[in-house]
Amino acid sequence: MDQARPTPDLIIFDCDGVLVDSELLSCRCLSDVLAEFGFALTEAQALELFLGRSTKAIEQHYRNLGQIVPDGFLPRLKSRVLETFAASLEPIPGVRAVVSELTVPFCVASSSDIDRVSLSLDVTGLGPLFDDRIYTAQMVRHGKPAPDLFLHAAAQMRASPARTLVIEDSVSGVQAGKAAGMTVWGFVGGSHYSVRDGRAILSAAGADRVYGRMSDFWKDV
Repeated sequence: MDQARPTPDLIIFDCDGVLVDSELLSCRCLSDVLAEFGFALTEAQALELFLGRSTKAIEQHYRNLGQIVPDGFLPRLKSRVLETFAASLEPIPGVRAVVSELTVPFCVASSSDIDRVSLSLDVTGLGPLFDDRIYTAQMVRHGKPAPDLFLHAAAQMRASPARTLVIEDSVSGVQAGKAAGMTVWGFVGGSHYSVRDGRAILSAAGADRVYGRMSDFWKDV
């Protein structure tokens, strides 16, 4: 892709924090459910540690600390997240217009499980735009920041990684996209970046461009 307006063969959107404004809701659920099981983690710590990561990363984090997350934790977390999303989740402002106007193939590649992604898209009315073009960390061996998920999505969509554009809001997602050999744009318009310098964070992670409003999707490129 050149430095003018890019013409990718595929655009891959992350879901949480890019299509739907879910990250603060997710971190609140994680903090609350961990507390139920006797683990202390603030919402801010949850954002710092697990933004863009799968539930496997949560379990591994505590395993590295010599602690085992109880068997009932993940089902309880999933239930709490789905309940919260059904009641409160909103789309990222302007994202429907951007996706609706795309003339190149596009899909979703998310660290969340398929049930959560499907609910997120359905609740926010974005589901029909993506149909079954949804790929999740459940489908690969290694989640973000490994490149596996993005490479899998590109392969399923029959696109070259070098001709693929990724839209991500997390450090792990940016790192995964770059490791896959893709162009990555960092998006910092989600509410979880209201008190954090998202531009600096994602630029440092390697994003090729960082922008803060979906209405600016093609602006200055």
